[in-house]
Amino acid sequence: MHGDRRGGLGLLALLYGCAAALCTVGALWPMAARTPVALLAVLAVTGAGLATALWIGRDRLPMGAVHAALALLSLLTALLAWQSVTAVGIVGLGPVLVAQAMLAGHALPPVPARLHVAGAVAVVTAGAVAAAPSGFAAPWLAAVVTALVLAEAQVRQTGVLRRAAGTDPLTGVANRRAWEEGAARLLAAAARTGEPVTVAVLDLDGFKAVNDTGGHAAGDLLLRSLSSGWGRELRRSDLLGRLGGDEFALCLPGSDAAATAELMRRLRAASAGAWSAGTATARPGEELAEVLARADAGLYREKSDRRRGSAVD
Repeated sequence: MHGDRRGGLGLLALLYGCAAALCTVGALWPMAARTPVALLAVLAVTGAGLATALWIGRDRLPMGAVHAALALLSLLTALLAWQSVTAVGIVGLGPVLVAQAMLAGHALPPVPARLHVAGAVAVVTAGAVAAAPSGFAAPWLAAVVTALVLAEAQVRQTGVLRRAAGTDPLTGVANRRAWEEGAARLLAAAARTGEPVTVAVLDLDGFKAVNDTGGHAAGDLLLRSLSSGWGRELRRSDLLGRLGGDEFALCLPGSDAAATAELMRRLRAASAGAWSAGTATARPGEELAEVLARADAGLYREKSDRRRGSAVD
């Protein structure tokens, strides 16, 4: 599962901006005589600069920028906790920890999100323990528990929403958007390694007649049966998706034309209905749209041949 890079960077920009505003308030109106005003001023300027950079670059920066910005936020929060001169100042960082934990749960895949949250809790808690004031243990523990629980809830809820957003509700395979995103990644990986990758477009024959004769329930049952049968013949690395209606697509990393032809034979043997297919093995430098267009052209050639064959019979 892949993270939400753009959304994560946008939310991080907002979080850094809010942190900069709070540091500015703290520097202008110190809570105590020994409040580290100079540090707050530096953090305010740093936070504002990072917020601006993250917001401007949210469409261009790589996913690594989300990881780096989250890690830096943990370190800066730990530094502020370490330099706090009152227990209230330390406990006041709890909402920052909670916000960071929920942002990680939203923007990152489950494992990296949990690692970031655990790291943030450990680093900021270490900074708090090293600080001069005492008497913050109970409220800080409440903040830590809240951050961990809300982060886990966010991770699970985000996973559910991402799976729903990328899954065809009828057949359970990838929907068009998720398939195109996954196929583009597989195509890019194949271009780097030099391995072949083949795209196949599959379209049912006479699907309208199935709906007209047995109703849409019969058509839905056929679509589910076909996708389930195909899935049992595919490797874990193969990507099956429903482009829409009765049209499906496959992305087959590591498969050349010969291997794909053998797979098509197995898929037909496992199928509950008749269908036509067009395949295209990616050429150097081709984009997904180009490979898909060649596979689609092959599909229509096969359908045309089938129709001519039926007419002759």
